[in-house]
Amino acid sequence: MLILQIMIDFFIKYRHRGKFFLAMSVISALILPGTTVFSRTLSLDDLTAKIQIAYDNTVDFKANFIQEATIKSINKTVKEEGTVYLKKPERMLWNYTKPSMKKLVINPRKAWLYIPDDNIVYVQDAKKVLSSKMTIRFLTGIGSLKNDFEIAFPASNPKNIEGDYVIMLTPREYEAGIKTLLLTVDKDNFRIIECVFTDMYDNTTRLSFSDIKFNINPPDELFDFKPPSGVEIHNIQGQ
Repeated sequence: MLILQIMIDFFIKYRHRGKFFLAMSVISALILPGTTVFSRTLSLDDLTAKIQIAYDNTVDFKANFIQEATIKSINKTVKEEGTVYLKKPERMLWNYTKPSMKKLVINPRKAWLYIPDDNIVYVQDAKKVLSSKMTIRFLTGIGSLKNDFEIAFPASNPKNIEGDYVIMLTPREYEAGIKTLLLTVDKDNFRIIECVFTDMYDNTTRLSFSDIKFNINPPDELFDFKPPSGVEIHNIQGQ
């Protein structure tokens, strides 16, 4: 069963229809512009501080993404692609385009999940989402990396064979759908090259980004959604 952390509040009763993984967690918020690289290996505290500072100074970004979700129990991997926009505060758009279309939109008022193949839109009060999930809070510009997550280098090595940093995040509070996040950080600019989400059932989602653009000031209207005529609308009550 595929699990989309950010959509837990939307369709925990409908997850057999959704077949999503989010990245709607913290990763995109951490794909941030870096500073001058050092030849030495940074300490965990220094690396965390640089990521957080860059995040705090980033207003918005756009990127293409490739998502590979693996269900451990049946050893099956599903690959999806699309485009993501994030804008502080509390705005994001995940637009899946391959192999099928899906759209997740959040603004300070509402959150929508649109699944065209099912002709369904799930709708929820954004405040219910933003107040209950720390990864979503961080993603939309109202969280703290160090306060919300336990951060560690992997036991094997703080860098991969290319010399890029690898760190592991564990939510300080229980998060349905997320056990750990393994992030690979570019050694030159501290942007996230790759991330791997692991859930409570050891299913994984591998997410990579390309063509990243920062501070392009996308219009607020981009983070609004009007359900198409004739679509079935499900209003989801928050936990």
